[in-house]
Amino acid sequence: MNALLGSLLLGCLVLVLPATSTQHDTHVRWCTTSAAEKKKCDDLAAVVTQITCVQKEGSEACINAIKANKADAVTLDGGDIYKAGLPNNDLHPIIAEEYGQDSDTCYYAVAVAKQDSGFGFHELSGKKSCHTGVGKSAGWNIPIGTLVAQGEIQWNGTDGESIEEAVSKFFSASCAPGGTQFPTLCELCLGSCSPTQDEPYYNYDGAFRCLKDGAGDVAFVKHTTVPATEKAGYELLCRNGSRGRVDDYATCHLARVPAHAVVSRKDPHLASAIWDSLQEAVEKFPLFSSEGYSSKNLLFKDSAVGLVQLPTTTDSFLYLGAEYMSTIRSLQPGPAGLSRAVRWCAVGHAEAQKCNQWSVSSMDETGVAKIKCTYGANVDQCIRKIMHDGADAMAMDGGDVYSAGTCGLVPAMAEQYDAEKCATGEGAASYYAVAVVRRGSGLSWSGLRGKKSCHTGLGRTAGWNVPMGLIHKDTSECDFSKFFNQSCAPGAEPGSSLCALCAGNGVGGEHKCQDSADELYFGYAGAFRCLVEGGGDVAFVKHTTVLENTNGNGAPWAATLGSADFELLCPSGPTSTAPVSDYLTCHLAKVPAHAVMTRPESRARVVTVLNQQQARFGSSGTDTFRMFQSEGGKNLLFKDSTQCLQEVPADQDFQDFLGAEYFDSVTSLRRCGSTSDLEQACTFHTCQQRA
Repeated sequence: MNALLGSLLLGCLVLVLPATSTQHDTHVRWCTTSAAEKKKCDDLAAVVTQITCVQKEGSEACINAIKANKADAVTLDGGDIYKAGLPNNDLHPIIAEEYGQDSDTCYYAVAVAKQDSGFGFHELSGKKSCHTGVGKSAGWNIPIGTLVAQGEIQWNGTDGESIEEAVSKFFSASCAPGGTQFPTLCELCLGSCSPTQDEPYYNYDGAFRCLKDGAGDVAFVKHTTVPATEKAGYELLCRNGSRGRVDDYATCHLARVPAHAVVSRKDPHLASAIWDSLQEAVEKFPLFSSEGYSSKNLLFKDSAVGLVQLPTTTDSFLYLGAEYMSTIRSLQPGPAGLSRAVRWCAVGHAEAQKCNQWSVSSMDETGVAKIKCTYGANVDQCIRKIMHDGADAMAMDGGDVYSAGTCGLVPAMAEQYDAEKCATGEGAASYYAVAVVRRGSGLSWSGLRGKKSCHTGLGRTAGWNVPMGLIHKDTSECDFSKFFNQSCAPGAEPGSSLCALCAGNGVGGEHKCQDSADELYFGYAGAFRCLVEGGGDVAFVKHTTVLENTNGNGAPWAATLGSADFELLCPSGPTSTAPVSDYLTCHLAKVPAHAVMTRPESRARVVTVLNQQQARFGSSGTDTFRMFQSEGGKNLLFKDSTQCLQEVPADQDFQDFLGAEYFDSVTSLRRCGSTSDLEQACTFHTCQQRA
């Protein structure tokens, strides 16, 4: 019966799939961009019969062909992956090139000059430059983005001047295939300056040939471009102005960027057919060699050693990462000004209401709102929106800071819970993760197995990462649904025991176990409420939670509670329990404060706007709206215990912010297989992580 039902469902699925899926049971149409590449593809197709070949003039033409169902796949560099992923194209990377142990699915963008040519990266003005192509990663986006960011190229994208025009004025002459609108960008080229193999100085080997021939002074390429037999005659230009040997790319490079990837339409059936055909190709054909075709890097990079299948949830923006996306956006013209509205991402109905109130209150004297609101079903969806430039910022728990950081987002401001530190400007905001039980329960930290647990949310700091990390460390247990009898861990699988205690919105069980304020037992107050009325034996919260919801504080459900009715479990020390006021000596861990996360290019604007907003609506503000107070819920948008927001130093990344102890704890816990789809898409390669 199950097999029959599965067959019927599969049949229905095939009926609703696009026509492209049923047409590609045996053939994948590979898009090529030159006669040499077409010849290699035809030779491949003679061996792997599932592949057929079509030829177009350049990568953009291939993107259009795949979009129009006239081709199925092409390998693109990061700049073209960005173009392919734009909404009007909606193509997705499905397979990445792998380059070996030194760089795995990433590569280094480098600036190469002839040995003893006597200039550094900060002395490129007026030099002659060789680029792989306009809009390419190593040859354009990374070097030009870096020169703009360092103030070498004066351009802000708002005065009507294009970035190509600014570059044409910075270098005395160039070969930048695709830059035909500005003659100096094509002055050094040998052919038509088109971004195709018809231009001899196009792509990596072409840009290096431009340098080798003496046409240019510097070539922007990838770290494997210079042939081994010629390395002694060339040097790398480091970002700090020094030089290094060609083999010093790990310490002397402009950026580490994601590998070239195969892109296609979003179609699981087609993606599987492409992967299967390439697996056969690797076994039967020299896929990563262009020898004998009078050109290099055909179909795939010659430096590739293998292919890696990407998580199915990967899109172009997640693949490239926020850091690289920031570089690309910095080269796009757009409105300027640090005072532009910040689009805040709210999760759940209650947060949406508060955000709308904030937006209305944030209007200036001209009626322009400084805060605008967008919405996500959960934090992961908000992170995706921020990555895709559909939102700008939100305040996140440390566990979510970890997830967002792996995707390349950066901490801009941190919540500070100590009013004195707000006054003195001290940073390093933090709080304590604690385990709360009813007074006299007889429970101890070592006796929690088989009990009922209440968590703020799956993957969150005090409610999950810290306690589960300690339990994993003590027991090597990974299946926490078996460690506890029943739980409420919002964000877990709704049918699992980890959601058994959850209440949803209290009306017919809707939103049960959803990781938003629509679940009554979500967040700090929610986990404590689960302990009070939901049948839990222990609640994992922060040290202020009990005091915020007892002794007359908190919502109506907490009206009769006294703080003395609860106590803390101590994982170590002379006693197994302690009063809730003794969190300094009885806690699970001291952990970083919540942080406002944003894209790298938006950081300065977010800091500026939030400082303006907290001056009006913070603890010392005079307007009626309060950023750090919540109605219709607890801890909406920010923690209610927040006294102020403090800027995180610009050079501090998410790992530094979280601290080594907490970062390592979360990383260890991820080995239990608790990685979200979002993190899987962002961390399958290491480009956005520290080298």
